[in-house]
Amino acid sequence: MPAEKKTRQTSPKRKKIEDGAQSATPGPSGAAAAERKRAASAAKLPGSARRRAAAGAAPRPSAAPKPGAAPRPLSPSAARAALKSVILGALEDMKALEIKVLDVRGLTDIADFMVIASGTSDRHVRSVAQRVVEKTKQAGYRPHGVEGQQDGDWVLIDLHEMIVHIMLPRVREFYGLEKLWDMTSKRAAHG
Repeated sequence: MPAEKKTRQTSPKRKKIEDGAQSATPGPSGAAAAERKRAASAAKLPGSARRRAAAGAAPRPSAAPKPGAAPRPLSPSAARAALKSVILGALEDMKALEIKVLDVRGLTDIADFMVIASGTSDRHVRSVAQRVVEKTKQAGYRPHGVEGQQDGDWVLIDLHEMIVHIMLPRVREFYGLEKLWDMTSKRAAHG
């Protein structure tokens, strides 16, 4: 009977140890391998960041705001203008009718501006209001409250300095908010 040659099978753990021992002896030390790895990752960086990484310096913090970070605070007038443009953009996107902005700064302390718009049906009024809330939240303005979304005849959105009224035309005509709050024509008549 011929003698069979016995092959030695090694376990994966043993193989790793043997491979490590073979490569550690003739090759570079662990520090040199780490240096090569750092240099390879630094080569992917642009210009001055690559030079800082090659020199071993810590990366410089970027001036651009990080995603999810709070935006820089705006002046009150710029914030008001930004909020107004977000609201008007959302109303126009959803095809709201008869959009009117009233300046009520001298008349009340509850808000600086009131935006009044109409919808064609109760479903349209609710969807317009929902879009205004979504867009203002995306822009970083969280509403204090939303009232009337269940009924859909008149939805009021309180956005701190601005109050948005979205109503059916018959409700808008009945309550006459423009006549109540638009004091510019009354000031001109008495002034």
